[in-house]
Amino acid sequence: MSETTEQGLSVTIADHVAIVEIRRPPNNFFDFSLIRQIADTYELLDNDDACRAIVLCSKGKHFCAGADFSARESWGQEQLDAQAGNLYREAARVFRAQKPVIAAVQGAAIGGGLGLACSADHRVACREARFSANFARLAFHQGFGLSVTLPRLIGPTQASLLLLTGRRVPGDEAHAMGLADELVPQADVRERAIALAQEITASGPLAVRAIRATLRDGLAEAVIAATEHELEQQSRLRLTEDFQEGVRAMAERRVPHFKGR
Repeated sequence: MSETTEQGLSVTIADHVAIVEIRRPPNNFFDFSLIRQIADTYELLDNDDACRAIVLCSKGKHFCAGADFSARESWGQEQLDAQAGNLYREAARVFRAQKPVIAAVQGAAIGGGLGLACSADHRVACREARFSANFARLAFHQGFGLSVTLPRLIGPTQASLLLLTGRRVPGDEAHAMGLADELVPQADVRERAIALAQEITASGPLAVRAIRATLRDGLAEAVIAATEHELEQQSRLRLTEDFQEGVRAMAERRVPHFKGR
């Protein structure tokens, strides 16, 4: 078994399964640095014969409760757009990973955190998990390629429902709609994700890589195109009064009062 640890991320490899753990508890908010670390790690694992499958998991209460906005309050529009563009370029690298990824979702996967969960091939969840594309509740446009990945996973009608309402979907409902592949007790989420990864590693590694490449053919390119459009829409909506109200309402834990401007 080998283990490496960076700030906010650790990697352990045992029995051909790499456990990539986000270590920013309890919420495991992401930023450009974390997504870049995950993309770098996936690229290293693609070239490591000791790894045949990856489990993406998190330490703490939630899988990933969204983006870290703490440093953005003082940024201008140009800097916000640049940072978002950089982040989405790193996200595209995540989708280019060549080895299967199982996401262990033990808590909230919100906004871009849902996008990260949807970048995986499969998701193991529990009843306590919460999935939400909450962008519309902020008067914002979805990002992280969810325009592509959500319809691909659960169909266009269900994806539209989640995106337009921003509702939080519990694990059992997510499992019923196909957003989560397996539903287990919360204490067993990571163990079951590892077991699923081990089931994959029992197959021929060259065949697994070829089959996965076939099934995901064009996905990374579609995500790149989607994130370019998503960023354009986010940049436009970020300037609206409704977006400012959505952000305030979220911080104040109240219902937003949108005016359509």
